[in-house]
Amino acid sequence: MALIDVVAFENTAQDFVWKFPSTRLRWGSQLVVKPGQVAFFVYRGTIREEVREGTITLDTHNLPFLTTLTSVPFGMDSPFQAEVWFVNLVSKLDNLWGTRRPIQLEDPRYGVVVPVRAYGQYGFRITDARRFLESLVGAGTGFSAGQVVEYFTGVVLQAVNVHLARALTTLRISVVEASLHLEEIAAQCSAAIDEEMGQFGVSVVNFYFHSVNVPEDDPSFRRLKELKEKTAELNMLGRDIYQYDRSIDVLKTAAANEGNPAVQAGLGLGAGLGLGRGMASQLDALTPRLPAQPPSLPVATQYFLAVDGNASGPHGLEQVLRLLRERRITVETLVWHEGLSAWKAVREIPPLAEGGMPPIPGDPPPLP
Repeated sequence: MALIDVVAFENTAQDFVWKFPSTRLRWGSQLVVKPGQVAFFVYRGTIREEVREGTITLDTHNLPFLTTLTSVPFGMDSPFQAEVWFVNLVSKLDNLWGTRRPIQLEDPRYGVVVPVRAYGQYGFRITDARRFLESLVGAGTGFSAGQVVEYFTGVVLQAVNVHLARALTTLRISVVEASLHLEEIAAQCSAAIDEEMGQFGVSVVNFYFHSVNVPEDDPSFRRLKELKEKTAELNMLGRDIYQYDRSIDVLKTAAANEGNPAVQAGLGLGAGLGLGRGMASQLDALTPRLPAQPPSLPVATQYFLAVDGNASGPHGLEQVLRLLRERRITVETLVWHEGLSAWKAVREIPPLAEGGMPPIPGDPPPLP
């Protein structure tokens, strides 16, 4: 009785694809497919049969496509021509990736173009053995684990180059803050990479970013940090203070347009004497915000005072009277409220003049 040939995976367990070395197969031979493997019969460049785990005999009952072969002897053990490919359905989970050169990205928050480097780890597993074989195998005899990993790492890097910028833009994350959002960035990139690799019959497992960074010695990185620090300073001041300062700028511009010499004297006093805004800051510190009033009640008049060349306020009537009593301002201090076309001295405003006090003897007369 003739010996029965055995067709089986004889390469290392780490190889993903392996071609049985002989293409002259014998009728009645045994095909052995181990757990985690799939065998494919390829005839004239086309996959004709797929065999999962188990042992089968090579005959027309188990492999119907053999009936299409010409000159097939019946009941003989003569060889026939066909290729047998094995696909090893293993997972490779510890593959490292890293950008070979910095990616030029425009920071979504600050608009500065910076060179970004990134690296991380990913895994993959074969989910469609037929597609995997058709996509990757050409005239070669197989792919080693190293070759497959190198190929898919290239696919990962190409996808990262495209989708990292999209992820940062979608999430509105600055490059300098990326290290705080690596999980969110990885989730967006992983979905795109999984779609790219799906065409090869492979799915991504555990795609991670270990780091997204910019070389600290790069001039664009220093510029980016400066912009971030300035933005942080503005945020500390608060939106309300920023809007208040803008309203003062508008008020000063409107007053200057009146062309009144007294206005120019009041607003230019601090600049002429080189004084700061210290006094105005002290007055502002004494001024709590007025609570909102119901629409049906009249709104109390709000006063702005010219102190050290700057407009301080708004102040309520009682606050201005208190400042008069405490001699922080005088009856000659310029004041403005809604409805006035120009700044006037405190003594010219009836509600204030009634509660004001005369200047201390020996005080210099008010500046014109």
